[in-house]
Parts: sequence; C-alpha cells; structure tokens
Amino acid sequence: ANFGGAKGRYAQDLFTMAATNFVRVNKLAPFFLYLAYTIPHAHNELKDKGMEVPSDAPYSQEDWPQPEKNKAAMITRLDADIGRLLAQLKALQIESNTVVFFTSDNGPHKEGGVRPDFFRSSGLLRGLKRDVYEGGIRVPMLVRWPGRIAPGTVSDQVWYFPDFLPTAAEIAGVQPPPGVDGISIVPTLLGQAQTNQHEYLYWEFHEGGSKQAVRLGDWKGVRLEPGQPLELYDLKTDAGETKNVAAAHPDVVARIEAILKTARTESEPWPLRTAAEWKKARPAEAKKN
Repeated sequence: ANFGGAKGRYAQDLFTMAATNFVRVNKLAPFFLYLAYTIPHAHNELKDKGMEVPSDAPYSQEDWPQPEKNKAAMITRLDADIGRLLAQLKALQIESNTVVFFTSDNGPHKEGGVRPDFFRSSGLLRGLKRDVYEGGIRVPMLVRWPGRIAPGTVSDQVWYFPDFLPTAAEIAGVQPPPGVDGISIVPTLLGQAQTNQHEYLYWEFHEGGSKQAVRLGDWKGVRLEPGQPLELYDLKTDAGETKNVAAAHPDVVARIEAILKTARTESEPWPLRTAAEWKKARPAEAKKN
C-alpha cells in the first residue's frame, strides 16, 4: 500500500497489471480499453525532485541531471509496458482485429526539474504544455492495426481528440452519438482519401490568462490574451511558428478573427480574461505559476 507515503507500489505497474488482466478476461468478446497512463509526468509537490520512478535504470550511468535520467526511465518503462500489452494481443491471437491508438494529451512540460530542451522533446516546434503554440498542442498519434495499416505508414492528416469517437464507432460498425464535433478518420487509417475534413480547429487555455488558437488549413492564428493583436503563422513553411505574417495577410486574419468570435461557447467559469484579470480572480493558482 502507498498510504502515509510508503510508496509500496508504482501506479504505472498497477495500470499495466489491470490492463493485461482486462484483455485476458475479455479476449473472446468485443472490448474497449481506455488505458490512461500518467507517465512521463511530474509530482509537482516535490518540485525539482518530482520525476518519481522506482529506478532510473537503464540510464543510471549516464552523465545527465537526475530528473532527466528519471524522465528517460519513465518513458522506457512505458514503452516496455505497451510492449507487454502488444505481446499479449499476439499471444491471444487477437492482434489482427484489435486496433491500438497511442497518443498524448499535450506537449512536453518543464516541471519536476526537467528541461524540455535536454532531449529536444518538442523538436522544432515552439512552446510547451499549457501553450497554444504547436509545441503545446501538436502531438503524434500512433495507430496499430495489423493487416489493415502497413507498418511504417506516415500521414500528415490533422485531427484531434473528438475525432476518436466517430473513428472508433466506424471501426466497430455502429453509429456515433448525434451532435458530436468529431469526424471519422478511418479513410486516412486505411490509406484512402479523407474527403471529410474539419473547416477549422479551435483551442483555448485559461491558465495564466486566456490564450486562443485557430488552425485553418495550413494557417495558424494565435492570440495570447484578450485585446492583443492576432499572430499568424504559415505552418506549411514555418512549423516552428517563428515568423508572424499577420501584416502580410489581412484577409486570413479577418477570417480567423471571425472564427474566434463564434467558435467558443460562453462559459461563466471560463470567461476570456487577461493575465492580470486571471491573477486577480484566482490568486492561489496564479501564485503557483
């Protein structure tokens, strides 16, 4: 037990045990498994010692800062656990009709003493977790479906989490609930033309002030807080969002401005606030950042 700080079991290991047990029990029937691992992640209350993992192996001898060793060990541990799950699907002879999706909810963070630039975790992308630049919100989606998706296939199709439900529904041969925002990307998975596309994608994030972003084709609009000018980037030629081209494309700025006015649903708990307004409204949270 982990009560009282005993740290007897690592939650990651319990997730894997529960997942493999679930698959074993349900192998003869259709099943859906949502496996929400928590690593790599920081225990923020421990500050620079927050990248907790039972062992930093196999990186113990590396000349790296300890948080970076722990982060790498977490990722390797996660990789091994996913490997156990995939091996189980093969051993049970159900891998050919089991589709595995693997992704993350955000880009790299800087908590727990880690430096995102140490392993170049964002690559060439700008920003981190809590940002609406690509480094904060663009993550890879890996999909494994033996016999249907060829190994090593790569796609630049842009999609987001609400697309998973319609995609899973089509794979299962059922209709998704009415009124959902997502679209099925099964054609993309099967190497076919994806004729159904989003007109745009919209994000907002409120920690430290209300940030908004819109992706419209290859255009990306970013507003870091209410009242600030819109930044505009051409992701086709500038994935790192290094050159603000808003002044050169007022027509695109106008289209994105119109989307910003209509894409969100007004919410009393989450109004659009400047950073100063956010600090005044939520001083305890603001103090942490």
